[in-house]
Amino acid sequence: MIYQNARDWLESPHKRVLLFGMSGLGKTRVSALLRQGGWFHYSVDYRIGTRYMGEYIADSFKREAMKVPLLRELLLSDSVRIRSNITFENLTPLSAYLGKPGDPARGGLDFDEYRRRQNQHREAEVAALLDTGQFIDRALDLYGYRHFVCDSSGSICEVVQPDDAEDPVLQALSRHLLLVWIEGSEAHTAELVRRFDRAPKPMYYRADFLLDAWQGYLRETGLAPGAVDPDAFVRWTYARALAHRQPLYAAMARRWGVTVAADAVAAVQGPADFDALIAEALARRAAEA
Repeated sequence: MIYQNARDWLESPHKRVLLFGMSGLGKTRVSALLRQGGWFHYSVDYRIGTRYMGEYIADSFKREAMKVPLLRELLLSDSVRIRSNITFENLTPLSAYLGKPGDPARGGLDFDEYRRRQNQHREAEVAALLDTGQFIDRALDLYGYRHFVCDSSGSICEVVQPDDAEDPVLQALSRHLLLVWIEGSEAHTAELVRRFDRAPKPMYYRADFLLDAWQGYLRETGLAPGAVDPDAFVRWTYARALAHRQPLYAAMARRWGVTVAADAVAAVQGPADFDALIAEALARRAAEA
């Protein structure tokens, strides 16, 4: 790791971290606080949705617009422009493009098309993660930012092999940043499931996990693929995805970084609090070594 102990961290003129963990546990909130405190905030999801999947997203909007005669005429005459408006806080265009599999009458995608988009997301996420090093350099050289936070996607654990010391993505990231797992409790997990149940959203799954989940859901419900309620499927899958990701996050922290509790992250109010939290985590890791 680039910081071996609390002293290394506290005395470093360049603090660089990557936050990872389930969406909803505070990665973006803390990153925004650090940005307000003079850190550079690199959002992996934003990079995915703009640099790597922006054209896919815009084309999907145009495809729908072409079904409307007036919009078709305007698009063909280059009279209107259609694009997504992704921000750090609003990733809805990316989620809408990823979609959910199932009944097209309820907004579902054909499963093969769904898997194609999932694969696009995987390639985009790997590329966005590997861009982190160049953004660290750009943040310092262009804008003078000495401190850097990478706000990673909740699916980072799905595109790496945490127990592989030769994993190219984790090797690249660990050369530049300290990886920090925001670990939730059972209560946090229960709340995330309740929140998701109220508003189910598209998400990325590792290919083998997704196929197992899809086939298992079809067996359990007896439904044909085209009759699946898309929201029902992703609700059914979500808790299983959390359980699937937990040991992957833990392995990432064990081999490549440190762990902080979600409750402690929720108490962070600015860079000084964050510095103290990371110093404590490094001290704890050093004591356990």
